[in-house]
Amino acid sequence: MAFDIDMIRNVYAGMHERISLARKLTGRPLSYTEKILYSHLASGKAEKTFTRGTDYVDFMPDRVAMQDATAQMALLQFMQAGKNKVAVPSTAHADHLIQAKTGAAKDLDTAKLTNKEVYDFLSTVTSKYGIGFWKPGAGIIHQVVLENYAFPGGMMIGTDSHTVNAGGLGMVAIGVGGADAVDVMAGMPWELKFPKLIGVKLSGKLKGWAAPKDIILKLAGILSVKGGTGAIIEYFGEGANSLSATGKGTICNMGAEVGATTSNFAYDESMERYLRATEREDVAGEANKIKEDLVADPEVYEDPEKYFDQLIEIDLSTLEPYLNGPFTPDRATPVSKMKEEAEKNGWPVNVEVGLIGSCTNSSYEDISRAASVAKQAIKNNLEVKSEFKISPGSEQVRYTIERDGLIDIFTKIGGNVFANACGPCIGMWDRKDASLEKKNTIVHSFNRNFAKRADGNPNTYAFVASPELVTAITIAGKLGFNPLTDKLINKDGEEVMLMPPVGWELPPNGFDVKDKGYQAPAEDGSNVEVKVDPNSERLQLLTPFKAWDGKDINGMKLLIKAKGKCTTDHISMAGPWLRLRGHLENISQNMLIGAVNYFNEETNKVKNQLSGDYVPVPDAAIAYREAGMGSIVIGDENYGEGSSREHAAMEPRFMGVKVVLVKSFARIHETNLKKQGMLGLTFAKAADYDKIREDDTIDLIGLKDFQPGRQLTIVLNHADGSKEEFPVNHSYNKNQIEWFKEGSALNLIKKQNQ
Repeated sequence: MAFDIDMIRNVYAGMHERISLARKLTGRPLSYTEKILYSHLASGKAEKTFTRGTDYVDFMPDRVAMQDATAQMALLQFMQAGKNKVAVPSTAHADHLIQAKTGAAKDLDTAKLTNKEVYDFLSTVTSKYGIGFWKPGAGIIHQVVLENYAFPGGMMIGTDSHTVNAGGLGMVAIGVGGADAVDVMAGMPWELKFPKLIGVKLSGKLKGWAAPKDIILKLAGILSVKGGTGAIIEYFGEGANSLSATGKGTICNMGAEVGATTSNFAYDESMERYLRATEREDVAGEANKIKEDLVADPEVYEDPEKYFDQLIEIDLSTLEPYLNGPFTPDRATPVSKMKEEAEKNGWPVNVEVGLIGSCTNSSYEDISRAASVAKQAIKNNLEVKSEFKISPGSEQVRYTIERDGLIDIFTKIGGNVFANACGPCIGMWDRKDASLEKKNTIVHSFNRNFAKRADGNPNTYAFVASPELVTAITIAGKLGFNPLTDKLINKDGEEVMLMPPVGWELPPNGFDVKDKGYQAPAEDGSNVEVKVDPNSERLQLLTPFKAWDGKDINGMKLLIKAKGKCTTDHISMAGPWLRLRGHLENISQNMLIGAVNYFNEETNKVKNQLSGDYVPVPDAAIAYREAGMGSIVIGDENYGEGSSREHAAMEPRFMGVKVVLVKSFARIHETNLKKQGMLGLTFAKAADYDKIREDDTIDLIGLKDFQPGRQLTIVLNHADGSKEEFPVNHSYNKNQIEWFKEGSALNLIKKQNQ
């Protein structure tokens, strides 16, 4: 029986009535996305229609998922919420803190030893509050969720931006910060601006070397890293129905890379097959009873331009493989053009490492197709020119591919299998010989390729591709290798051409596993003790942030004016810093150390206006905080793109930053700032960004009449005695303004519970 089957049955029992009422209220057919949204309103049944991109709406998600790096802070906050047990099914997954270095077994043993304090905390806190715990080695959160929890028509939130992966099984699954998760776990409504809809019509069918990954790589090139902001992407068409459920998951997973709120596919036979293969026949049976509610109304697909805010069409039959990068996932290059692009841009063409797996591409289908390419290298006596690393997505997948001989194939071409964890994808990779001075190229099947992300080296040029293309390029050792046209020379001097990959949608002999790695919570958690050592370097109980003092904010010092791309990786780096995710004070020492200072083009070097010296960003922030004046951060476009990590909002709050003023925000980060009681503002005129000087002292005026839709005013007090002022915008609604006034959303929840 599936997890939480009674909850799923309850969701399905009320869907048809809620959808029918929403259809009647809107007076038109509904997309699949709208059906899920309207059937999950906190008010129960729809009482009004909502304007896309404008109206804030309260929802009641069905479940919550957290990964260990974010779960620590989320659960530390939940401990303050005044609840004895979570209100909805919730899980925590130990997948981010395992460093890839030697190999699966040794790396996992090392992680269990070095992270024991954190794992013990997660094990006890989840048991106490009724949360399922997936132990280290069980797998990556999104793969485990797809295998065990995702269900068509459901809504979930997760404290990781790639929660959207569950769209492959027809969910509206959205990445959020930990404070949002606390809302839902505490039984409170969860707020979201009603999203716009982007329709992607897929025609034809993939063939040859083209893979589901290439669909989203091409789409990233069309939409850019912010083209999906504020929207849900809904895929449909004959091409969509031809894809496997896990292939759909890959596409939805990387929807985060175009800024989309989430992505989804309507329920179809591939989802049913996957549910049954993963021993959830009961879910498939329930879904089949309401099939018509788990797809868009026919009129939507017949005339999509009428129902979507934007429509994009992709012909799968003509799609060629893509390589996206370097340094950004939306720089899309067809494999046929890569050699030319690499030469033109001076990218290193020798590929040092190829890596496959991760939450994006670690299904049985992915691994079997990659193995079919590796098998050709063995058969044709080809010398593999690059290092090869494999990160299985779950213990279930790992056990099954080992049983079926696929790991043995990878090992024979020199492959090294890492633990069932995120590993290199999030910077948890102790890469040997990764010189910080040497420019080098890696190719991987992950989702992000920001500078320094995989190995901490700013000179690593990372390119994203499908697992099968990564495997082919790893064998060839050249970035410009095109398996569709290029031949290789084997050890005998013979010309060899790789044939297109083949694989299985699902394992022919079924999935198998000895121990999935799941720990159920205690039946009665009242006697479970959660220990946090007050002297711990890695865990720290939270002190509530102070409420607003009722005054305008005067005398802020400019902390940093960030230039260009400033992702959550730049604001709060991962990699070795992951170990401090449960200790706000200690991890705050990485705040904005990756951001580029507009005034000197350097990272982690800003002017301390009190001393006149150039110092690390955290040092300047502490100086201003201790002087009682606070600080302000200025940013560029799409500030805070990337991971959902709320540390990128909590750290500035803790370090005395009062305001973050940017040209535009990524959705999750803007919400995280609001949740922590901070002011996330945008320039009314983007050109006002240029007015900010290095020695500015800055005031924010208008807070005494802080209202939705009413602009605030920034006053720049320049060092030469002159002043400038200009209006700034905000997107706060009445409820969010209360978060600010109370000091954080958590403070408000605690107050309401008391």
